[in-house]
Amino acid sequence: MKFIVPSNLLLSQLSQIGGVIVSKPVLPILENFLFDIKGGELTISATDLETSMSTKLAVEAKEDVKVAIPSRLTMDILRQLADQPLTFTVNEENYSVEMSTSSGRYKLAGQDAADFPQMPEVQSENSFDVTSNVLSRAINKTIFATGTDELRPNLLGVNVEMGPNGTNFVATDANRLVKYTRSNITSLKSTLSNDESVVRVDYGSTNVFFSFGEIKLICRLIDERYPDYKNVIPKDNNNELTLNRLDLLNSVKRISIFSNRATHQIRLKVAGSELNISAEDLELSNEAQERLDCEYTGADMEIGFNSRYLVDLLSFMDGDSVKFLLDTPNKAGLLVPTQNEEDEEILMLIMPMMISN
Repeated sequence: MKFIVPSNLLLSQLSQIGGVIVSKPVLPILENFLFDIKGGELTISATDLETSMSTKLAVEAKEDVKVAIPSRLTMDILRQLADQPLTFTVNEENYSVEMSTSSGRYKLAGQDAADFPQMPEVQSENSFDVTSNVLSRAINKTIFATGTDELRPNLLGVNVEMGPNGTNFVATDANRLVKYTRSNITSLKSTLSNDESVVRVDYGSTNVFFSFGEIKLICRLIDERYPDYKNVIPKDNNNELTLNRLDLLNSVKRISIFSNRATHQIRLKVAGSELNISAEDLELSNEAQERLDCEYTGADMEIGFNSRYLVDLLSFMDGDSVKFLLDTPNKAGLLVPTQNEEDEEILMLIMPMMISN
């Protein structure tokens, strides 16, 4: 059985869904793309059992066929080909696949499509539409703060909380927390385009389904209770430190070079209109200190933070200046922009580190 498809178009579509294929999957068949041709339309699917993606494109084909083909090998050869018609010949007896151009042919060992996991069916218990740029921004502003500890699966994803006054996107790894709120969504490493194209979102009890253009993205919901993050956010941080965000970010980056390699601890000492940032590594006899001008109302204070977490939070925040809201050296600090963008609010929390004298 044969079908013909433009090589660059195929590569573009494979690149958009190939990110869900992992290098060491739990099943060997997951290293493949599923090619399914029906009525001259090719549906390509990929999955790691947690996340699945599919896309569609028109091809020249006289028959229907379904086969799994190796993802890495297919994309590697497509990247080296000039844009041209590419003919696929599938042997339905042994599942071998031959790709041929006017000047060459390339044979791959495919697999039986029957072994490929079935894609979850769309559940429409609830649904809403959102523009691609809004959804992309919400994800980018929070996902960096999700946890990576497999023993705490409830922290591995972004928690989406829908209400009549807006939608909260929350992420935390227990050391830092980000809450991003969009008031204009009230019915509630990137494939989403940064434009105003509409993304259709359907969700049920086990999966959430995103549809944009010819792409479909299916994510399994985490079956764990999300932490009560609202009780973690302090309400009495009345010591208010305001200063230039980039000045603070760049200073923390420089000072962190001299911090302990294990703890990455830096110290922030604020008094009056002056902020001193320092770090030391006693084992290597390294130390550094910088002074920044600031606006501060509150009691003089010295507090420690993990510089890596602080750099992340400041890097993903917008705006020229930032407010650092503090209470005592042993309580979480809050970071908020001095001005929010239209229809959004962002609040970031960072846990302190005990300062050893």
